[in-house]
Amino acid sequence: MKHPDYNSPQELKAVLDSKGFSMQKKFGQNFLINAAARTKLIDALDVGKGTVVWEVGPGLGAMTSEILERGADLTCFEIDRGFASLIKDFFMDQAGENRFHLVEGDVLKTWKNHLASSKLPDRFFGNLPYNIAATIIADTIENNVRFEKCVFTVQKEVALRMCAKPGSDDFSSFSVLCQWAYDVKPLMDLGGANFWPKPNVDSRAVVFTKREDFPKCNNPSLFIKMQRALFSSRRKNVRNNLTAFLSNNDLCLQALEKAGIDPQKRAEVLELPQMLLLSDVIDDMKIIK
Repeated sequence: MKHPDYNSPQELKAVLDSKGFSMQKKFGQNFLINAAARTKLIDALDVGKGTVVWEVGPGLGAMTSEILERGADLTCFEIDRGFASLIKDFFMDQAGENRFHLVEGDVLKTWKNHLASSKLPDRFFGNLPYNIAATIIADTIENNVRFEKCVFTVQKEVALRMCAKPGSDDFSSFSVLCQWAYDVKPLMDLGGANFWPKPNVDSRAVVFTKREDFPKCNNPSLFIKMQRALFSSRRKNVRNNLTAFLSNNDLCLQALEKAGIDPQKRAEVLELPQMLLLSDVIDDMKIIK
């Protein structure tokens, strides 16, 4: 089946209309119609022959086509049945070469089962809608799945949280999680005019590079839960939030003292090494069963 002109909203709409399909707002569907931007994204993803890639939300395959043209082995996760049926036709030849694979359904529910039956990919890529961006990224990190490189296009406010530094208004539990596992850098901003249909928000592309100096801790599961608890009420200091997490004020104060953390500070001013140390202290104290 002939691919549409991915730079032409008119052609994209014609393809959808011919099949009786419509854009699903609930899935956050917007097509990137800027060819130069698409090339820059895939350049940043750094794929070549044999690179194993996961793509979330391929839509009608604009980015999929770019990735496959560079020789990658690509698995796409697509929740929209109509789009899934179209890209099966668009990439039939690559599927025949065993370079294109399609997993239908919600990626949040399918990625673990797919990984269990395949190898860990080198790259993770997607124009991620607001409602799943933080969830899928956190889910992979929490399950100790880290990719060599990821390139995500997300709503700008999500990107700001990914890259935020301690002490800034955007610094959050999600910032800690992303920066624990990856070096996170902004790539480029994409205004609404770069997409069809035009969204009401600006987007930003970010590059995640796997940290070779991945900071270790005694109990990763405890660290993830603890750092999330520290941000649970942003107006409260670490003493109040940690006391709620440990259900014991005295043990909370002991842990903070051993970690050298001022109980009156708020979580957003703590550096990652401080949080990792606090997690190890709590683990050594055997407070959490």
